[in-house]
Amino acid sequence: MSQNQIRVLIVEDHQVVADGLSALLNDQPDIVVVGSVASVVDSIARAEDLKPDVALVDFRLTDGTGADAGIGIRSVRPDTKLIFLTREDSDAARFAAIEAGASAFIHKSRAAAEVVDAIRTVASGGTLFTPRTIATLLNKRREMDTQLESLTPREKEVLRLMAEGLPSRGIATRLGISYTTVRTHIRSLGSKLGVHSKLEAIVKARELALIE
Repeated sequence: MSQNQIRVLIVEDHQVVADGLSALLNDQPDIVVVGSVASVVDSIARAEDLKPDVALVDFRLTDGTGADAGIGIRSVRPDTKLIFLTREDSDAARFAAIEAGASAFIHKSRAAAEVVDAIRTVASGGTLFTPRTIATLLNKRREMDTQLESLTPREKEVLRLMAEGLPSRGIATRLGISYTTVRTHIRSLGSKLGVHSKLEAIVKARELALIE
């Protein structure tokens, strides 16, 4: 192992994906995979032992999120750079990545060469988050926080159940309230959030992190 090689820790709970990434990265002359783990707990322990330059982290892990792993890794190894490589494609996930100290957020559909380039960029102190991207995410986060604060606990429950596909009468039965009351809550959600259908409810509930 050359001292100039970029040391990478893979945090990925799908073994096939982890093996593929290991093969790809170990094929690069300037990169070496020093470890591969599948959980938040193991990622923190191995980061402390292996001292990677870069951690390549999936967002959904067996015992938490990539953000949990990233925060833990940075707590024991502040010099490790974080790259999120995930199928997650929400602003909430991107914001969580930034809060965890990530230098890049890459969708798994992107070409392998982009992952390699990103590792080299962040290892040398760069970032793939532009100031404009961060500002946009911050504005969206503030807007979502404001929307979430505007909802009553009952409205949140109704929105979750709408997103699950329950009709108004089904929501009434589940919550033990009248059909008329449910319709009142739905009208309120329409006014506050612009939600009028199941599809809109699913999108908004995910944006507000009320459902996964």
